[in-house]
Amino acid sequence: MTYKEATEYMESLQHYGCVPGLESIRQLCAYLDNPQDNLNFVHIAGTNGKGSVLAYVSTVLTSAGYRVGRYISPAVMDYRERFQIDGRMISKQAFCKYLEPVKEAADRMIIDDKPHPTPFEVETAVAFLYFLDKKCDIVVLETGMGGTLDATNVIKTALCVAITSISMDHMTMLGNSLEKIAAQKAGIIKEGACVVSALQKPQAAKVIEDGAGRMNCELRIADVNKASSVKYGLSKQRFSYGKYKNLEITMLGAYQIENAVIAVEVIDALSDKGFKVTDEKLRKGLINTKWHGRFDIIGNKPLFIADGAHNEDAALRLAETIRFHFTNRRIIYIMGVLGDKEYDKIIAATYKYAEQIITVTPPDNPRALSAYELAGAAKEYHNSVTVADSVQEAVEIAYLFAGKDKDAVIIAFGSLSYMDRLFDVVEHRDTIRRDSHGKSEEN
Repeated sequence: MTYKEATEYMESLQHYGCVPGLESIRQLCAYLDNPQDNLNFVHIAGTNGKGSVLAYVSTVLTSAGYRVGRYISPAVMDYRERFQIDGRMISKQAFCKYLEPVKEAADRMIIDDKPHPTPFEVETAVAFLYFLDKKCDIVVLETGMGGTLDATNVIKTALCVAITSISMDHMTMLGNSLEKIAAQKAGIIKEGACVVSALQKPQAAKVIEDGAGRMNCELRIADVNKASSVKYGLSKQRFSYGKYKNLEITMLGAYQIENAVIAVEVIDALSDKGFKVTDEKLRKGLINTKWHGRFDIIGNKPLFIADGAHNEDAALRLAETIRFHFTNRRIIYIMGVLGDKEYDKIIAATYKYAEQIITVTPPDNPRALSAYELAGAAKEYHNSVTVADSVQEAVEIAYLFAGKDKDAVIIAFGSLSYMDRLFDVVEHRDTIRRDSHGKSEEN
């Protein structure tokens, strides 16, 4: 199987869609001799912050000398980002190698009159085979959506379960109340695991507490309010938590302190399970953690920020960060969202800080909301809304609005599904500018 054949095969599976439930993934893994049963896991669920917590935890563990698998969803820059070991994504050759037996198992399921696995189930099985064959000491595993019925919940060997901030999202799949959504997230709790939860709203906190109690699990609350000596910044942030003083992170946004606190609690829980991490390695891992698309500065003069705020809670957190860092600065938004999100609430949470709003349709995504429909919703709140026909046009319009004002700030947010295109456009534009600037200087 070539990589082209592998990607075509994965594309051909898209019509199987997303089917919540564990029966199919259990059958698929059984055909593969259940590779997941021979791995150690940190399993992460939650509405916002899963990817950031995964990045912190896995980078710290790698810094401590462990061989660490990462399984993430969705990817931002490259499809193969979903499968990483020690921060390096799977090679094209390796992806083909591990996809082949999974495809064979899926074909046998059809012969045996079983439903064909979904794309996410196939990817999850590929991840398990890859991490086992590469002898990972531990795998940091992010749920795709929810928890109880998510394909990743086929695992039985979680050492630690982390539950990040829970809020209203994916209501058609997970339920229309915080309690119902929390119950889905808490469904990943396994007997014997240590449960680390962000400080939740009371309705969600009770569900998690009850879930941990039923499974006889220790529950640790990562309370960001107990972080002290907090210093926010646009290049580095600092905080103290528990016995750790003056920890530093380079991931930006006020909410990243909360995610880092969760990660610290996870690392402490893992130390109790035998995965020891020194104070020095914790510090090194935290400060070296990077994660695309989370208040990510991708351009300067003017400042250009990309953020995957795709639901109301994430939008409120983005608004908080904007208020803190950019008071009295001209702000231009690029917004692109999926149609099944509560985009009206995203707009309501953020519109007041923008001088201009540019809407764009996330490309190559069947769930994308059209830029025109998003603009119509934005105009209910803001009187300066422009529709862009492409991500490239949106970027060019944003720079035109910014003009020569080096204090202006461009913030692109919403669906992560258009961030890869956004990064390419901004990087290409900056490369041309640098080249042009260099030539002018030479002349």
